[in-house]
Parts: sequence; C-alpha cells; structure tokens
Amino acid sequence: MDLQSCFKLSFLLLFFSFTASRNSSSDQASLLSFKSMVISDPSGALTSWNEATRISNWQGIFCGSRRHPGRVTALELPSMNLSGTLSSSLANLSLLQKIDLSGNNFKGKLPVELGSLVRLHYINMNFNSLEGGIPSTLSHCAKLQKLSLSDNQLNGEIPQNLGLLLRFQSISLRNNKLVGGIPSSFMNLSSLLYLDLSNNSLTGSLPAALGNLSALSYLDLSSNHLQGSIPNLENLMHFTHMDLSQNNLVGGIPPYIANLSSLTTLYLADNSLTGEIPHSIWSLSSLSVFGVQNNNLSGSLPPEMGNSLPNLRTLDLYNNQFHGNIPRSLCNASSLRIIDLSFNKFSGRIPPNLGALENLRTVILTDNSLEAKEEVDWYFLKSLTNCTSLKGLQLDRNNLGGNLPNFVANLSTLTWLSMGGNQIFGSLQMEIGNLINLTLLDVGPNLLSGAIPATLGRLQNLHILDLNGNSFTGEIPTSIGNLSHLNQLYLGFNALSGNIPTSIGDLLSLEYLSLDYNRLSGLIPKEIFSISTLSILLGLSHNSLMGPMPSEVGTLRNLNMLDVSENKLTGEIPSAIGECLLLEILLMRGNFFNGSIPSSMKELKGLQHLDLSNNNMSGHIPDFLGTFHLLQELNLSFNNFNGEVPKKGIFGNASAFSVLGNSDLCGGSTKLNLPPCLNQTPMKKHKSKQIILIIFSVTTLFLILLFSSIGTYYYRAKKSKTVDLDKFVLKNQLKKVSYYELFKATNGFSPENLIGEGSFGSVYKGSMNLDSEKEVAIKVLNLQQKGALKSFFAECEALRNIRHRNLVKILTSCSSTDFRGNEFKAMVFEFLPNESLEKWLHPEEDEGDLKMLNLSQRLNIAVDVGLALEYLHCHGNAPIVHCDLKPSNVLLDYDMIAHVGDFGLARFLDLRASRSIKNPSCSTNLKGSIGYVAPEYGVANEISTKGDVYSYGILLLEMFTGRRPTDESFKEGLNLHKYVDKAFPNEVMETVDSSISLLPQQGEQIHDQAALRCIISVLRIGLLCSRESPMERMGIAEVAKELQAVRDEYVRALT
Repeated sequence: MDLQSCFKLSFLLLFFSFTASRNSSSDQASLLSFKSMVISDPSGALTSWNEATRISNWQGIFCGSRRHPGRVTALELPSMNLSGTLSSSLANLSLLQKIDLSGNNFKGKLPVELGSLVRLHYINMNFNSLEGGIPSTLSHCAKLQKLSLSDNQLNGEIPQNLGLLLRFQSISLRNNKLVGGIPSSFMNLSSLLYLDLSNNSLTGSLPAALGNLSALSYLDLSSNHLQGSIPNLENLMHFTHMDLSQNNLVGGIPPYIANLSSLTTLYLADNSLTGEIPHSIWSLSSLSVFGVQNNNLSGSLPPEMGNSLPNLRTLDLYNNQFHGNIPRSLCNASSLRIIDLSFNKFSGRIPPNLGALENLRTVILTDNSLEAKEEVDWYFLKSLTNCTSLKGLQLDRNNLGGNLPNFVANLSTLTWLSMGGNQIFGSLQMEIGNLINLTLLDVGPNLLSGAIPATLGRLQNLHILDLNGNSFTGEIPTSIGNLSHLNQLYLGFNALSGNIPTSIGDLLSLEYLSLDYNRLSGLIPKEIFSISTLSILLGLSHNSLMGPMPSEVGTLRNLNMLDVSENKLTGEIPSAIGECLLLEILLMRGNFFNGSIPSSMKELKGLQHLDLSNNNMSGHIPDFLGTFHLLQELNLSFNNFNGEVPKKGIFGNASAFSVLGNSDLCGGSTKLNLPPCLNQTPMKKHKSKQIILIIFSVTTLFLILLFSSIGTYYYRAKKSKTVDLDKFVLKNQLKKVSYYELFKATNGFSPENLIGEGSFGSVYKGSMNLDSEKEVAIKVLNLQQKGALKSFFAECEALRNIRHRNLVKILTSCSSTDFRGNEFKAMVFEFLPNESLEKWLHPEEDEGDLKMLNLSQRLNIAVDVGLALEYLHCHGNAPIVHCDLKPSNVLLDYDMIAHVGDFGLARFLDLRASRSIKNPSCSTNLKGSIGYVAPEYGVANEISTKGDVYSYGILLLEMFTGRRPTDESFKEGLNLHKYVDKAFPNEVMETVDSSISLLPQQGEQIHDQAALRCIISVLRIGLLCSRESPMERMGIAEVAKELQAVRDEYVRALT
C-alpha cells in the first residue's frame, strides 16, 4: 500500500471516529432532553442517566450497532411508574429500533417526529395516559413490525396510511377512544398475525376483505359499535382467536367457522345474532372457549354435541332462546370447566352424568324450565361429587321440585350454591353444615319447611345467606351468630317464632338484615344495634315484637332503611333515632308508639319515606318535616296528633301525605278540608258559651274517636291480610349508572332526545355501551309527582327477577343526585324503535299511511301480550299484576314483536294469604288508566289477576275495532264492550277497524273466510275477558292458549 493510500485510510478512520463521537453525544443530549420531561421517577430508573456515565451503561438503554458503536438502538423502560410527557427529541435517536415505555404514566400526545425513525421496528406504549390522535407520520417507519398503543386515551380515527407498513405483524390499539371505521388499507397487511382494536368506539361494518389476511391468527374487535353480519373469513386457516363480542352484529353464525381447524377461542357474545348454531361447529375439536351469550340465538342443542369437543373448557350460552333438553353427550366434553346455560328455555332433566366432567368449576343453569320431580332426577347432584374443583352451582328459578336430597351436602368444594325460585320441599338437613367453603347459600324462595339447622353456624365463610320465602318454623338458631363474615341475611317470609337471638349482634360485617313476615316475638335485642355496618336494611316488620324501641338504635349511623311496621312495639320513639343520619326510609306504622315525634328527627334530612301511621302518637306535627326536601311520602294517619298542620314543603302537596284519623288537627292545605285553627284567648263574658262549646266539642270528639277506632280496626284487619308492597327489596339490585353517564347519553336530556312523557316522568332516547344495547330508553322520574318514587321501587322490584321475550328488558337503574344536588332516579331500558302500540292503532294524521297494522301483525301482537301476562300471572314465585295494561304500555321492536312495559303500578300478590282462592288478590290504593281499569277497582281496593284480564280484553277490542274505550261516541251507558257485544257475531264485521290492511295472499275482500273466522274468534275472547264480573272472565292461561290456536289456524289457512 503506497503512502497516499495510507493517508486516505487514516483520514477516513479519523473522520468516522469523530462522527461516531459526535452522534453519540447527540444521542446523549436527546435522552437527557427526554429525562427532563419526566416529572416523577419513583423507582429511580433514570438515576444513572448523567454525563459522567457512559450512555451504554444507562438503565434501559441498549447500544447494539456494530457499524455505529455507542449509538442507541433500543429504549426499554417498561413498568417503571415514570410520569411526564414524551419529548420530541426521541426522534433524534436516528438508529433507534425499539421503544418500550409500556406500563408508565406518560401523558400528552405521541410526538409526530417519531415518524423520522426509519429503522424503528417495535413500539410499545401500552398502559399509559397518552392523548390525541395516532400520528400518521408513523407510516414513514417502513420497517415497523409491532405497534402497541393499548390502554391509553387516544382518540380520532386510525390513520389509513398505517396500512402502507407491509411488514406489520402485530397491531394492538385496544382500550382507547378511537372512532371511525377499520381502515381498509389494513386489508393489505399480508404478514399481519395479531390485530386487537377492542374496546373503542369504531363503527361501520366488518370489512369483507378481512378474509384476505391469510396469516392472521388473533383478531379482537370486541366492545365497539360495529354493524352488519360476520364476513367470510374461511381463508384464515391459522386463526386461533376470534372475539367479535359486544358489537351490533346481526345475522347468523356462519357455518364456515367449523372449517377453521386451528380455532381455539370464539367469542360472539353481546350482539344481535339470530338463528341456530350450525351443527358443524360442535365438531370443531380445537375449540377451547365458545361464548355466544346475550344474543337472540335459538334452536336446540344436537344430541351428539359433546362427542367431538375434547378441548372445550368454557361453554357460555347465557341469555338466548335455546330450548329442548341438555344433551347427555355434553358430559363427553371432558375438559369442560365452565358451563353457563342460564336465561334460556331448556327443559327436561339435568343430565345425571354431569359429574363425569371432573374438571368442572362452575355450572350456571338459572332461569330455565329444567325439572326434577323424583329422587332420580337429582342424581346429577350426586355425580357432581366427582368434580373436586367445583366452586359454583346455580340452579335457581327452574321447575325443580321434590325433596332436597341429602347428597347436596357432599359437594364440599362449593363456594356458592343457589337453588332459590324452585318448588323444592322437605327440610334443610343438618349435613348442610359440611359445606364449609360456601360464601353464598341461596335456597329462597322454595317450599322448604322444618327448623333451620344449627349446623349452618359452621359455614363461617358465608357472605350471603338467603332462606327467604319458605316455610321454616321454630326459632332462629343462635349459631347464626358464628357467621362473622356475613354481609346479607334473608330470613323473611317464613314462619319463624320465638325471640330474635342476641347472637345476631355478633354479625359485625352485616349490611342487610331481613326478618320480616315471621312470627317472632319478645323484645328487639339491643345487640342488633351494635352492628355498625348495617347500611342497607334492617327489616323486622310483620312480626309480634313487643316492648320499646331500644335507644341504641342511634348507633346505626349508616342505615338507609329501617322497617319495624306491624308489630306490638310500645313507648315513645327514642330521640336517638335522630342520630341515624343516613336514613332514607323509616317505616314504623301499625304499632303502639305514643308520645310526640322527637325533635331530634329534624336531623334526618335525607328521609324520603316516613310512615308513623296507626299508632297512638300525639302532640303537634313538627314544622321541620316541611323542610325535608327529599321527603316524598309522609303518612301520619290514625294517631292522636293535634294542632295546626304545617303548610311548607311536603305539606303543600296534599297528595303526598296523609293525616287521616287525627281528630284534633286544624288548618293546613285547603284540600285537607280541616277546620280553621281558632284563637283560644278566654273571655269571661262568654263563659257560658265556652261551656256549651266544650260540651259540644267533647261529644263530637267522642263520636269521631269512636268512628275512627272502628275505621282503624277494619283498616288494620284488612292491612294484616296484605303483603307490604311499599318496601323495596334491595337484594340482587341491578348495577347502577351515574347521573353524568345518563346526562351524557341523552345530550344533557335534550328535548331532541325526548321520546315520551308519562304520569311519573319522561322518557329519553340515549346512546350507551351498556349490556348488549347501544341505543337505550331512559325513564327519568319526576320526583315532585306523588307516587313517582313508589312507582320507581315497584318497577325495579317487578322487573329485577323476571325475564321474558315479551316484557321490556330493564338494563340498569340510577339513584343519585343531579348537578344541583337534587335527588335523581331513572331506569334504563332496551330501546324499542317501533314505539308503542298506541301510535300504530291511532297514528297522527301525517303518519296514517305509514303506520298500518295488517291482520297478521295485530294477531301476533295480541298473542305476544297474552303470553307476557301469562308469564306474570302464572310463572313467577308470586303472581305479578300489571295494573296498567293499555296500548301505550305495549312497545314494539324492530320485528314488530310486542313487549309489555311500565311496571310502575305493578303489584305482587301474597300467595300465602290466597292459597285457597282461585283468583289471588291483594289490597292497595290503585290508580290505573280510565277505560282500561276493571270496574271492580272502582268500588274496592282489591286487585287481582282478573283485573289485568279485563284490561287485556279491552285492549283486544281496541286493536281490532280501532276505537279507544274513551271514544266520544260512547254515550248514555254505551262502552266499547257493549258496542262489540251488541254486533256480535252476525254484524261484528261492521265494528272492525277499516284500516286493517290484509296481506296480499288474503285478497282484497274483508269477508275472506279465514280472516272472518279469525276476527270473530279474537273478538269473542276480547268480550269474554272484559265481562263486568271477574268470575265470568277467562283465565289468562286459557286466553293465551286459545289465541295461539286462532293464530295457528289462520296461518294454516293462508298456506
């Protein structure tokens, strides 16, 4: 090598050395700039980042380039709890290949300058608090293979040009606030293996070109707002995981899924899928998880379904319309751990060999029609003893009957056991105490009897014990006090007697205690009031408890509801009651309390319901009750109060309070019709007149008291026979949402979102990602209206445990305060877009041509409503009477299927008081709708299922005549029933609604024989249902059966 060449080589080496040193210094400066933007470094991850330490020794820094030693190629600081913003100086790290800052708390935007890092192939910013959009400049990072920006607060649309990065193998953007559609450019990413866009607000359809991503193995698009049907993904033969749940997908499950031979996880839950599950899917042997819950799927499960699923671990079919038997072959799917078939229509016996699934952990069969009548039908329980990992067994609300078998006590691994809502009888055996791992035991309501076994005291892990609604007798065992972790105890609606054991005071974690409707006697033990955790309910009503109310009641400072109604309690209400500052509901009626309302109660400013009626209380009604702004109902009737009735607050609304049966009251609202309060200053010259006045007053008072006593006697006698429907049972209450969520969902309760107004409130249309619903109907209660709060409680109580395809589905509720601190209550229902039957039967003039129901539609709606009533009356634990059935309370979905709603006046009937009566009834104050209320309701307070039948009969007549029962043409004693009855049957077609449109195949003639037979049959049923005498009306089960037969005959005639 000559001298010149050596000189050139030396110069180049010196140049590159200088350049490397300069670029290394530039990297150092960029990183120190990054460090300067970090405001919190609790773990000291950046302590080594200083000029005195070589950059290659800084924590999280990797310098791996041979050509450029000392240059930074990777920045890795995951899960260091760093806080701050990202510096754009990172873009100066020109050789950077990898960034991993996941699991920190960086805020602000992703620097757009990152797009200049052309060597970058890995970005992981998961689990931070980044905001703003995803920079489109990232499309310049041509070597990028993995982009992970999950669990941030990124918004805006996903940039289309990201689809230009053809080396992409993994994209994870889940749990952000991204909107818009899935970029069509993504369909060109032929190397993509992993795509997770879940839990955003993406819209549009699933791209059909998804099927072009032949390398894709993992796809998660769940929890978005995607619509349309599932596209053809048959070419994705490497598919192992597909999650499309919680969207708005429609249509059926495609049969090709069975050809995806590598698929292990298939989630299609929380959509609106219909049809049957393709039989071929049950042959997909690779399948491990199959979840299609919360759809509208139907059909039965094939007998061989479990024979080809050796790897299936989770089967979730919750809340669909599946029917038929549970196949025995399911027990051949030997890897099964979780089975949830609840809220369907499965019937027949539970497979006796269920215990062959030795890996089972959870079995949920709630809300079906599964049966057990004999001991052999319960053998599945015996077989489950083989399942040594079984933790949960839920069988509630089926048709299980017969004696509760002893071998249930052998399921020693269970942590929760729920069997309520069946017809199980017999006794609860002592061996139940062997289930020492239980945290929940629910056997109520059933038909169990006998004593509560003392061995329950061994179940010291219990959090919830529900024996409610059985026929248990004897005393409450003192061993109950051993259940130190118990949060909720339900012993109401039994026949328990004796004293309340003082050991209940040892339940120091208790939040809910219900001993209502028993035969308990003796004093209320003071020990109960040492349970400072009691916060939801202390219910002791409808017993025979005696003595004074313990002054220790004041220690229950967190209690929301106290009910000691209908006992034999005496003495004054203790002043300590004023220390229960969180009380919202205080019910003390039907006792022998005396004295005045304690002044300490002025501290109970959160009271919503106060009932002191039917006692012996006296003195003035205190003015402070008028300052309770949240008070909705006040009942002071049938006491000995005297003096002036206040006028402020609740006393300004005569319909919200009652002071009946207090003979010495005066003044108040003019609507009370009380005498004015007179000046009592004595005057000697009128002494004789005063004597006469006193004699007259005493005589009058004696007569008033006499009649009041008689009235009180009959009032109490009547009340003692009825169920206390005013109390709202809080068990299993729906998960609530906040006022802000509803405010946001309705655009601030905008008038544009208002879709209806009723007697107790307004209904708004809203948008929420709740349950499987995106569009919801939000019913906001007008709490200034008398009865609104009671309506809220009644509706929640009626709907919380019922589910039927023809009942409006409640999704959640809200009990909160608005932005001004005012009380706010609302319920959220599924949104039914075709509005009410009222608007179809009586459309506005500009809608007349658009809203016309043909004969088949009216017939289907009639059947739907009949089935809903049959379910309410016949298939619950206690009959539910709707009390306000009318066209405006019948709502129609997309498919014109009818759903009965508005349960604000609904009432449960007390079967115990009515077991010998064919038509169960109860007493209540009722306000229904004119024209639809049964005539007997106008002369008595007894409601019954036959009242609903009357309303249904009027509804049928209105549907097929087009005339409201309040039609102005009905005069001089004529009503809708008489109008149709007079023309029936020969001239009945003259009464038929002329707007009834007929299907094309029926022809144009209204007197078509099939239509004629159908209409006559329906009107005959309507007339039988709306007869004046309840005894002459049809039963709803018979009505539903006959109407279905009429429909079947009509359909056959058309085909």
